Amino acid sequence: MGIVRRGLITETRKLAVFVDLATTQNYSRSAERMFLSQSTISKYIMALERDWQVQLFERAHRQVTLTRIGQQLLPRAKAILREERQLQQVLAANTAHNAQSLVVQGLPSLAQYQAFHIITAFTKRYPEVKLQFSEASVDQLAHALDHTNVDIVFTRIFGDQPNNYDVLLNETDQFVVLVPKDDPLAQQAEISLSMLAHESILLLKDTIGEDNPLFSVFQKMHTPQMVYDGQRIDLILEMLNQGDGVSVVMARSFDLTGFDNIKAIPLTPTIRSQMAFMKRPDNRAAVVAKFWAFATKYSQSLSD
Repeated sequence: MGIVRRGLITETRKLAVFVDLATTQNYSRSAERMFLSQSTISKYIMALERDWQVQLFERAHRQVTLTRIGQQLLPRAKAILREERQLQQVLAANTAHNAQSLVVQGLPSLAQYQAFHIITAFTKRYPEVKLQFSEASVDQLAHALDHTNVDIVFTRIFGDQPNNYDVLLNETDQFVVLVPKDDPLAQQAEISLSMLAHESILLLKDTIGEDNPLFSVFQKMHTPQMVYDGQRIDLILEMLNQGDGVSVVMARSFDLTGFDNIKAIPLTPTIRSQMAFMKRPDNRAAVVAKFWAFATKYSQSLSD
């Protein structure tokens, strides 16, 4: 792909060098950033200037600055590079479609939900489909479908369903408090947030996304000591099992097998979420339609 001027085709690799040098204003830094030699950087810039019959940079010692025409051409070069990236994304999506590839992103706790059984059953039913799965937090999953290389997301929804995506609900979940059995809180039938005011709280990132009803509550609670703020539930369980802190998590997002010193107690008032697959309505790839139909039928069989 390139731009045509007076019958000459300019490779986008040279445009990328032009854009990067305009940013760094240093041949050495651009060479390091682009994994090229300084002589190659210089050769590409001179080739552009020769092809376009303009001077792009003012050169003084090791520093370079854009000329007036260079400043005018820079946003156009960036636009061409953006178009090339979009073209590559479309080609990659087409290749994935032809190769029967399905790209899924989901919560780190996916294995604890029905969705995991749906996905594994799908791969057994359609072994020709290449499944690519990666983990992400709720906040990241909220925007994952904006990228053309993600077909399906599995996430939790608080409140109303998003109207810009197709949504397939699986099951509901609710918050519980995990406490060591020797903690005084373990004697409670229910635990409110106010009872956690002076506790050391271990939190999963995907538990307190910005759309989560607890987000603003935890933002206002200045007294608790947030000991852990990550995505690995196994680390939280290990810490709790040793008597360190308490945690607020979704009831179905963990397995207490082997963690005998932990007790799960309902959080009051009850806050529920819906677990769901989501996809873009305009994603008409055959493999996506195949998964959606399979997941819909499987979900219905579970509810019967």
